[in-house]
Amino acid sequence: MSDVLIVSSSQKSCEFLTGFIKENFGSGIKTANSGSDARRILNEKDFSVVIINAPLTDEFGNDLAINATEISSSGVVLIVKNEIVDEVAENVEDYGVLTAAKPINKVLLHQTVKLAFSTHSRVIGFKKENVQLQSKIEEMRLVDRAKCVLIQYLTMTEPQAHRYIEKQAMDMRVSKRIVAEGILKTYETY
Repeated sequence: MSDVLIVSSSQKSCEFLTGFIKENFGSGIKTANSGSDARRILNEKDFSVVIINAPLTDEFGNDLAINATEISSSGVVLIVKNEIVDEVAENVEDYGVLTAAKPINKVLLHQTVKLAFSTHSRVIGFKKENVQLQSKIEEMRLVDRAKCVLIQYLTMTEPQAHRYIEKQAMDMRVSKRIVAEGILKTYETY
C-alpha cells in the first residue's frame, strides 16, 4: 500500500493510529498535529489515505477533510465524537469523506481505512480514464479541423477527407493525429 497522512492534535491518538496503520497496512506514515500543518504537507505530497482525528487545535477538521478530497486523490477518513457523527457526515459525505465515530473499535477502523484505500484506487482509475478521454477528444478535434482544411483547400467531400486521413495514417504507420497535425501545418497559418 501507499502512504498515509495522520492528522491528530492528540499525541495518544496519533500513536494509536500510527501503530494500527503500520500493523495492518504496512504503509508509510506521515503525521501532522494541526490543520495548517496537514495542508502544507498535502500541498507537497499526495497520500493514498488521510485520517483526521477531530477536533484539531486550529480547526475542527471537516474543512481540512473536504480540502483534502479537492486537492488530492486521497481517500479521507474523518473521526469525530459519536454525538455529532451524523451531523458531520451530512456535511462531508458529498465530497467522498468517510466518517467514523469515537470511540472507534479496531474492526470498524480497519474496514473504514480499507474503504479509503479503495476510494483512492477508484479516483486514480477515474483520473487515468479522464486523461485518456481528453486525449481522444483532442485527437478528434484535430482530425475534424484537418478534414475541414482538406474540404476547404482541396475541395474534398467529408467522406473523402476522412478516408484520406485514415489512408495516410495506415500508409505512414502513424496515428491519425499526426497526419492531422501535418495537414494543419501545411494549410493553416497559426
